[in-house]
Amino acid sequence: MLTQTDVENALKAVKYPGFSRDIVSFGLVREISVANGSVGVTLQLTSANPDAAGQIKAEVERVLKSLPGISRAQVMVKTPAGGPAGPANPFASQSRVPGVKRVIAVASGKGGVGKSTVSANLACALEHLGARTGLLDCDIYGPSIPLMMGVHEKPTISPKEELVPPVAHGVKVMSIGLLLTDDQPVIWRGPMITKTIQQFLMAVEWGELDYLLVDLPPGTGDAQLTLCQTVPLDGGVIVTTPQEASLGVVRKGIAMFNKVNVAILGLVENMSYFTTPKGERVEIFGHGGGRAEAARQSLPFLGEVPIFTEIREAGDRGLPVVVSAPNHPAGQAFLRIAEALLKAKH
Repeated sequence: MLTQTDVENALKAVKYPGFSRDIVSFGLVREISVANGSVGVTLQLTSANPDAAGQIKAEVERVLKSLPGISRAQVMVKTPAGGPAGPANPFASQSRVPGVKRVIAVASGKGGVGKSTVSANLACALEHLGARTGLLDCDIYGPSIPLMMGVHEKPTISPKEELVPPVAHGVKVMSIGLLLTDDQPVIWRGPMITKTIQQFLMAVEWGELDYLLVDLPPGTGDAQLTLCQTVPLDGGVIVTTPQEASLGVVRKGIAMFNKVNVAILGLVENMSYFTTPKGERVEIFGHGGGRAEAARQSLPFLGEVPIFTEIREAGDRGLPVVVSAPNHPAGQAFLRIAEALLKAKH
């Protein structure tokens, strides 16, 4: 027997006109009903463009009628009331986060490059330099920001029924990890991730911030698209390591931001090199790949972070090295990157 999940999976074959992503990932499918051989689907578009609406409706009907056991398919397409018939744009529903001046995404092409470490230290460095800063952990499956920032308390609820983020080292922090118990895993499909990130952006009492840094998971999936669709980003910071295996995937992340018209404020090369106790410099993953890629892409190079044991130890203690040892070379590396970010055009 056909289920709503079966229908939703089938609709992932329907791409939004002009984009490589499907209508489910964009959050355009609002209701699905299945009963006695009939299936009904309600779509909510963010553009009043009649051509896009007609094309999507025809393709959805085609997909539904191809499903086994379906004798009748009804598709309702809702568009913005009274909206102009402008160009099809799934990001037209963006709105600013109240009180937040700039939203900056910190991204990477692949996992394991230390992106969350950079995010945590960069947030603390911006606060150290006088900027009111928040840090949103959008890695729903593997949240690590609570550990790195040393946050253990759960968010409270404001009189407006918004989540009030706890503050660590002067930085407001929000993460799904703050709402889970112990090592509880998150086993969710894409739509749940979409709704959670939207709530973290718009149903959290961020207050007045100069910067809201958003720590994204690796890749170019639901979290990235939801962020771009929900709020107008003021820029992205790309974290990489020097070797080609990382840089090759980073190029896809750069292409994604270019696709959705998000300015890339610069690249950060993490794990740049290691200095032994005897002073010998060892380039474990090579060196200079991030700077070279930034030059190749005509992007700013924000700086490099060498491998320091102190960075890992500080993160494990929930006391980022920028806070615990701002004068250490590791802390200074992040502070220089934060200074470069403050000077970047966004």
